[in-house]
Amino acid sequence: MTSKLLRDVLKCRASSKSEELAVAKSLINEYSHKFPAVRGMQAGRPCYIAMCPMRLVPKIFEFDGEEVPPEMRAQRVLNKARIPEIADYLISNQSDYTLSAITASINEQVHFEPMADTGPAVNMGMLTVSMSAQILINDGQHRRAAIEEAIKEAHELGHDNIPVLFFVDEGLQRAQQMFADLNKHAVRPNDSLSTLYDHRDPNSELARYIVEKVDCFNRLTEMEKSSLSNRSSKLFTLSSIKLASRSLLRKSAKDSFTQEEKDLAVEYWSEVCANIPDWAAALKKEVSTAELRKNYIHAHGVALQALGNAGADLISKRPKSWKPKIKNLKAIDWSRSNSEVWEGRALVYGKLSKARANVTLTANLIRQAFDLALEGDNLILEEQFK
Repeated sequence: MTSKLLRDVLKCRASSKSEELAVAKSLINEYSHKFPAVRGMQAGRPCYIAMCPMRLVPKIFEFDGEEVPPEMRAQRVLNKARIPEIADYLISNQSDYTLSAITASINEQVHFEPMADTGPAVNMGMLTVSMSAQILINDGQHRRAAIEEAIKEAHELGHDNIPVLFFVDEGLQRAQQMFADLNKHAVRPNDSLSTLYDHRDPNSELARYIVEKVDCFNRLTEMEKSSLSNRSSKLFTLSSIKLASRSLLRKSAKDSFTQEEKDLAVEYWSEVCANIPDWAAALKKEVSTAELRKNYIHAHGVALQALGNAGADLISKRPKSWKPKIKNLKAIDWSRSNSEVWEGRALVYGKLSKARANVTLTANLIRQAFDLALEGDNLILEEQFK
């Protein structure tokens, strides 16, 4: 409706300023959002779950700006660095993505018209929300922003739907409590479990392939947890194998791998397993993994990462003759009690450290066992250590 037409209607239907305002409000409220929805109850309050076309998400849902003080907001400030990653995920996986529901609060009463008066359909119907209502996101603001960015590049995504859980707003305090409750119990899956289940990530695929093909990894790797308990019968974690293998092949987190590279990694780790006698003993159950973790450096992630780093240099400098050098691992005294070798290198005040400097210093010891000269930053760090 144009502004001129609206003025004409107001003149015809109202004779005073107060009447004009009342008519204007009624005209605005005639325009509304309608969602097919299912009604439910949480904590004695009605809530509604609906499927919303993604093209409407940026237009309908609002979130508080950074200029609003924290105590006056109902959610955290938008982290703009997260948006491109989520948007790229949507664009790159248009036929195979998953988005969880957005949770939103409506600051006005809504109208729900059920499909039936009795039976299951009494909670299925049409949810009507006035266009004058503010719909504020309690959980999912980064999904909303990413959807807006993704649709600009991939317009067809706008025809997809995202589930939305609507609550009727009861004020700022309730909205803030909803945000706290929604995020209080959210737990990010550990790296090993993510690696096990992520079939898009090339590094995860590589780690699973190596564990399948390398005998000692296959039988001694914890697939679901990223740390090992004292009683665990495993010696490695899937996440540590992923990180070490990525270092071995000198790849970034998003790089893919050729079959030749995968097979090279399997070949390298198989040789390493064959030349660390304690790993072979654990495989044969001749020694407990708990004893190895207690007494030896090689039973921890810092050593696995260092073996990946040193292996990358060995294969790079001796691409045709690296295998015989792996036998030199047998000459390394991996015992934690050998503080003269390991204190300051893999140990800090007697405790294992996975800090970058400690991984590098541990890798330097392995490089020297491989008869590799230390160079660049590795040499500088070694001189500082000594």
